[in-house]
Formats: sequence, structure tokens, C-alpha cells
Amino acid sequence: MSGTQLAAMRLDYGQRVFDVADLASTWHGQLAHWLAEARDDGVVEPNAMVLGTVDRHGDPASRTVLCKGLDPRGIVFYTNFGSAKSGDLRATPRASATFPWFSQHRQVHVRGRVEMLGREETDAYWRTRPRGSQLGAWASPQSQQVADRESLDATLEAFTRRFAETEYVPLPPNWGGWRVDPDSVEFWQGRSNRMHDRLRFDADASTGVWTVRRLGP
Repeated sequence: MSGTQLAAMRLDYGQRVFDVADLASTWHGQLAHWLAEARDDGVVEPNAMVLGTVDRHGDPASRTVLCKGLDPRGIVFYTNFGSAKSGDLRATPRASATFPWFSQHRQVHVRGRVEMLGREETDAYWRTRPRGSQLGAWASPQSQQVADRESLDATLEAFTRRFAETEYVPLPPNWGGWRVDPDSVEFWQGRSNRMHDRLRFDADASTGVWTVRRLGP
């Protein structure tokens, strides 16, 4: 595809109204509301979010993960603690996460500090995962080089045999959750002529009080 073709791509986002009066009283209440609307509208994996991190050299990286927890404390995702993203989060304990709901012309941008979840909270989620996903977590040397697909499949088969007689697959010691505790959450609604609505919850660093601000598109 040529640069000219890319430059010609555009979509008018319509006149869906979104103003301060439409917001829930809290950022997490508003995010839960939009997540529910995305789900009800048939958005594929509405809890998918693009996670942005920075490593110890200052190099940024982004990838898509699934949000598996939402409450006043923040948003939660799970991963291998030996993964590249976990290494980034240890080096720079801040992250961003963007929920891109293209069909609804909406985005939510979350930014804040991160913290590792305790084992009890992680284990409670782990027990809800399908057995195949649990075995995959044991088998995957996430972010590390592997010889080929066959060796990866062989490792999965080995763990399948290892836990074949076990009713509950145990939680791996190197797997768990991260929570993004936001100090900024922006709700973005596409509008015609690129005059988008952007409403952002900002937390005061000293008091923790949240303020809503409208931003220019």
C-alpha cells in the first residue's frame, strides 16, 4: 500500500455527544460503563488494551494484553514475571494502557504507577483460567528465544503429562498480576471534523482528589 493511499484513508466519526454531564462520578465507574457498552455492542475482546512500558535504557515498548481486573485501585493484567514487560515494569514502575474501541469511535487512556499483585489475589484469578491456559503459562518461556515451534509444543506436552493426575494445576512461581494505579484516565469520543471530545480525570498528587478536565481535540 502506498503512502498516497494511506493519506487518503479517513472516516468521519459522526455526532455522538459526550460531555462532562455524561460522565460517571468516578473514572472506574465510567470505564466499567464503557466496557459494558463495548461488550454489548459486540466489540471483539473489549477488555483488550495496548500496554506501554519503558525499559531501563529508556526504550519504549507496547503490546496488547487483556484487562482482567477493574476497581478503584486500578486495572489489572497477568503475565509471566520473566517477560519483557515485567522487566520493564521493574525498571520503570509506570505504565500506560489504551483501550481502542474502533467500531465505537472511542478510546480510553490510562496512565499511572504499577504494583505487583499479591499471591492470594493472583491465585484467586488463576483458578478461573481454563486448564489449557494454565498449562500454557507453565510451558511458555515468555519473551525468551526458543529453538522452534516443535520444542515449544513438546514443553507443553511435558507439562500436560506432569499435571495429568492433578485436579488443579498449581500457580507457577514466576507468573502473576500487575496493577496500574492511575493518576490520569482520559475518555476519548470521536466527533466530526476531528473535533473530538476528550475528558480526563486527573488525580492531585498530594490529596488524591480527582478533577475532570476537557482537552482540545
